[in-house]
Amino acid sequence: MKIAVVGSGYVGSACAALLAQKNEVVLLDVSAEKVNQINNNISPIEDSLITEFLESGNLNIRATLDKEQAYKGADYVVVAVPTDYNPETNYFNTSLVEHVIKDANWHNPKSTIVIKSTIPIGYVNGIRNKLNCDNVIFSPEFLREGSALYDNLYPDRIIIGEVSERARIFGELLKGAARSPEVPILYMGSSEAEAVKLFANGYMAMRVAFFNELDSYAEANGLNSKDIIEGASLASRIGNYYNNPSFGYGGYCFPKDTKQLVANFEASGVKNSIIKAIVESNEIRKDHIKDRVLNRLPVMNGTIGVYRLTMKADSDNFRASAMQDVIARLRTDGKNIIIFEPTIHDTNFNGIPVVNNMSEFCEMSDVIIANRIEPALEGCLDKVYTRDIFNTDR
Repeated sequence: MKIAVVGSGYVGSACAALLAQKNEVVLLDVSAEKVNQINNNISPIEDSLITEFLESGNLNIRATLDKEQAYKGADYVVVAVPTDYNPETNYFNTSLVEHVIKDANWHNPKSTIVIKSTIPIGYVNGIRNKLNCDNVIFSPEFLREGSALYDNLYPDRIIIGEVSERARIFGELLKGAARSPEVPILYMGSSEAEAVKLFANGYMAMRVAFFNELDSYAEANGLNSKDIIEGASLASRIGNYYNNPSFGYGGYCFPKDTKQLVANFEASGVKNSIIKAIVESNEIRKDHIKDRVLNRLPVMNGTIGVYRLTMKADSDNFRASAMQDVIARLRTDGKNIIIFEPTIHDTNFNGIPVVNNMSEFCEMSDVIIANRIEPALEGCLDKVYTRDIFNTDR
């Protein structure tokens, strides 16, 4: 089949690489740089497996800036554009998704449009009525930064937000390209699929927030967090995973998805407390981290070194990272800050000096804050403040 994938971020690049193993894939993007990268077998995102797949030359994939070239003759159009959370409207900004749907239907009204972007509950039903079209379905993604293609190749489940022949075919396309032959496929209504995405991410955010609160209590009271977490997590009903403390959950999904869930509850008039508490807990955690960092400063006007804005190892994305919120809190207190972030090729970030010489960075810093410990920090661990207990992103 011919499949058009719109957007070459984590979701789009991973989905395109997955499906291009057995289908003709045309990846549409507005960035000429990303289009050139893909056409030269270079991954536009930090993902070692996507890089490996592109370099193999075994993918039937090309990228383009031309909408007509992408949409013409496509059986499926996969929408993987950003839906950032708008704090003013308390809602996802779905304007790009709507724009793609209009374009795709203009160029190829016979295609089936599959939204992979995260959307509010009820969006598909609403957009079908608004645009008077019935060819839009939703299939959520469950990917991690840095391992997006891996999570597509070895998915826990495949969710398709429609019960129909075209939905079944798309589900089989995803399953046929995966390396987990027994992966379950669930077909359901569009609103149920939208809810699966938001509630699944809400639950994971809750787990992060829980272990962070445990860690805050232990740290404030001189207790050993690692012992407590290991002791609790060995219970089969809890599990020893996703329990490594951090500076707070961040990244592209959890912050906006939890806030969108709160908005969905409020819009429907259903009372809730847990989801709102998750959002509040994450803000309290960042306040706690700021206070602990200030306590570590050897001198009042000392310099705080920020090691990486990214929240995970092997990631180049720091959108909505908790580290940026910690920095904002420290700046409000007027503290001197420098940043080590190799993905930034400028001398400053939002007015903060960027020092990407590791030796110089360590020398200039009185205390270094790091969400995750990496080998580069070994020479200055005596200055490092972190809550990374298990040295893992999960």
